[in-house]
Amino acid sequence: MAATAYAAVLTPRVPSTTTVKVKSSHCFALPCLPPRSSTSPFSSSIKQVSESRRFPLLQVRASSSEETSTVDADELFSDLKEKWDAVENKSTVLLYGGGAIVAVWLSSIIVGAINSVPLLPKLMELIGLGYTGWFVYRYLLFKSSRKELATDIEALKKKIAGTE
Repeated sequence: MAATAYAAVLTPRVPSTTTVKVKSSHCFALPCLPPRSSTSPFSSSIKQVSESRRFPLLQVRASSSEETSTVDADELFSDLKEKWDAVENKSTVLLYGGGAIVAVWLSSIIVGAINSVPLLPKLMELIGLGYTGWFVYRYLLFKSSRKELATDIEALKKKIAGTE
């Protein structure tokens, strides 16, 4: 049984109210768009946006200039070749790179297997939220603990770089 309803269509851009007879409560009538006043497709829309006071206009300009840095492919490949030639233990680098790719692939398989078990994904999310809350409380909430975290990170950087 379709109820006949009368709906008033109010839009913020059109100040008039129109009464429309709607046969179903799920249908809405929208007003037609006003015709464009100029032949240029952008000038009227820019004018309408700039005249609107509700939405601030964000202006972005794209320009090509010689000041911007461009990366030359030949320069990039020559730099990579120089760095590869400077490496003494090429087999070790290849072994570490291959190991990293295998580790990412294996972790993807493990996460997929955990995700297929019915309750484990939600449990892992809960554990992650708990750990995040603990980390924020332990290291980020207070100034002294933030300083402690910064010193720990600096010590780890020095240890990894081998300057300690």
